[in-house]
Order: sequence, then structure tokens, then C-alpha cells
Amino acid sequence: MRVLHFGRFWNAQYGGLERHVSLLGHGLAAQGVEVVNLVAASGRSGSDESQGLYRLVQAPSFGEAHSMAISPALVFKALALHREKPFDVFHLHFPDPLSHLTSMLLPAKVRRVITWHSDIIRQKRLRALYKPLQSRIVLQADALVAATQAHFDSSTQIPVEVPAERRHVIPYGLDYSSLALNTRTAALRDKLRSRAQGRGLLFALGRHVYYKGFNVLIDALKSTDAFLILGGDGPLRPQLEQQAAELGLSERVWFVGRIPEQDLGAYFHACDVFCLPSVEQSEAFGLVQLEAMACGKPVVCTQLNNGVNVVNVAGETGFAVPVRNASALGQCLARLLNDPLLRQKMGQHALAHSVAYSVENMTTRHIRLYQELLSTNL
Repeated sequence: MRVLHFGRFWNAQYGGLERHVSLLGHGLAAQGVEVVNLVAASGRSGSDESQGLYRLVQAPSFGEAHSMAISPALVFKALALHREKPFDVFHLHFPDPLSHLTSMLLPAKVRRVITWHSDIIRQKRLRALYKPLQSRIVLQADALVAATQAHFDSSTQIPVEVPAERRHVIPYGLDYSSLALNTRTAALRDKLRSRAQGRGLLFALGRHVYYKGFNVLIDALKSTDAFLILGGDGPLRPQLEQQAAELGLSERVWFVGRIPEQDLGAYFHACDVFCLPSVEQSEAFGLVQLEAMACGKPVVCTQLNNGVNVVNVAGETGFAVPVRNASALGQCLARLLNDPLLRQKMGQHALAHSVAYSVENMTTRHIRLYQELLSTNL
């Protein structure tokens, strides 16, 4: 079986969608599927390389606009890859209008699978223009996949005409092995703990963009005496640093930048509570929640009424607070930080909950779906 995934971006643009495609690509390839992940490069230099067991092809681009790559080369690269050796399945990951355009130019007889990661939220004018085309390809797809039923239920952009038999819930999966502590990461964990100087330690991680809500989290620190480690980077970092300074919180917010993958386990194990303060449904799942849970940490997220709140079960693995409510967020964080027994109880539930979200389960179910599609006549 040969599958072409459209993974959007790589490297500097690496986010939740891209990470899912990479994990799925590794899992599929480990079970004998020939996988190519086609993405837009961050610049005008493309590449063709191996990523472990699967092939990563980066098409040259002119950057991005409105969160979409400007890469005409991606279209031609997809056609060339299919001519090189025909694919059995084209797997698209939405939102991504560029892969949609590319798919329209590829042979119609090849099966199409679309994973719906989230609705298009911010680009309202472009969304209105794009909606008819988006609805058309979704209705024509052989299968529409979402990580939770809440993705389907909360979406305002998935056409209601998509029949139930074409809707498939396949939870995202993670490989948690890299989060296990070793001698080096245990030492780093202890160093991070000492940085908090006896305060409760909060950890948050993600691109510094509007929908992550990190400004609300910084504002919430006024209700606690906690120390916050904020990982990741992005265009809003200068504003967030300025906000912390203006609130007199610079000594309690540590902007650590991008964290190497091999060090992430130390950060999750060091914290008392992990926080996902996202403010828009662009955050539709939150893989980082699962990583925190796998390290036995309770999570505080916002009530987005989508997959985020399926992953973090309010009252069991953590709490969910109203969106953009810094006061409620601060009070909830303070409650957990001041109650070690509650933190421990929720952390244990979180650890048990994370086990269900495995790469093996995700991979096996995708292979089964591909096989079912290929076994039926067009």
C-alpha cells in the first residue's frame, strides 16, 4: 500500500497537525505501508529525505500568507511523485487549501481521506470564498476522519450531508517513550524545579500565536504566587514579554523558547500543573495535554467544547475554565497548587487516561480504514 500525506509544513512551522502526520507516518511505515509526506518548505530550497521509515519531500515555497503556504511547486511535486509510482490513497489534513487545490489536479480514481483537524477560524473573508470548494471536496471524499466525536459535533464547516458511514473517529496517538526520565533529564528536571524557588510550578507550551491564549495565562498569574515556564516561540512573544513586564511578573515568567524534543520530558515532570489556556477552536485537541498526562500531571484547559475537553476530562484529569476568563483560570490554578492530594489524584487519573491514545491504536485503525476503502469498488 502506498499513501501520500499532505502534512502542510515542517521545521519552524511544526505544530500539532504536522506532528500528528509525522507520528502517523512513522507508525504506518513501521507496519509496511509506503508513506510519503509532502510538505511546503520554509523557503525556496526543497528537499527529499528519509525521516526514519518514511519519506519526507519538501516543496520550495515563497513563504506563507494567512497560515497557508505559497508553494506552486507542491502541486507539481505531487504530480511527479504519483507518476514516479502511483499512490493508492491521498490523505489530506484540513485546514489546508493548498493540499485541496493539489488534490483537484490529481487522478480522481485514487481514494481520498481527509482528516479534519479543526475549522478555519480566523480568516473569515477567505473562508467565505473558500467554503463552497471546501464543502465540495469533503462531500466527495471517501472518508472523513476526526480525532474525537466532538470534532464532528462542534464543527460549523463540515457539511451535514456527509453520511455517518463516511465519518470515522480515530483518536490521535503519541509515543510517550521519549518522556521517560533518564539520568540527564532527571537532573534537568531538578534544575527546573529549583528555578521556581519553592513556588508552585506551572508549565505551558505552544506557538506564541493568538489562539493559544498565553496572554490570559500571564494575566491569571496575578491570582497566584506560581512560577510559569512558557515554552515555544512565535510572533506574539515580544508582546507577551512586555505584558509580563508591565504586570510586574517578569521574575515569575520564564520564556524558554523552543524546547528540544529530548528535553521535553524534564519540563513535564518538573511542573506541578500543565496549562492549555487556548481561546479559539483552532485548538481542537491539544496533544501537549496528553504528554503532560503521561507524566502524571493534572491539566487545566479552557472549555472549548471540542476535542480539548474530551482529552482533559474536567473533574477527573484536571479542570476546564471559561474561555478568556483570567480570574477563573488563576483561581483554578491556585486551587490545584495549594492542594497536593488533589493534584496527585488527578495526576494518577491523567496517567491512566493517556494510555488509550497510543500510536499503535491510531496506526492500526488507519490501516484498517485504508484497506476497507481499497476493497470496495469506486
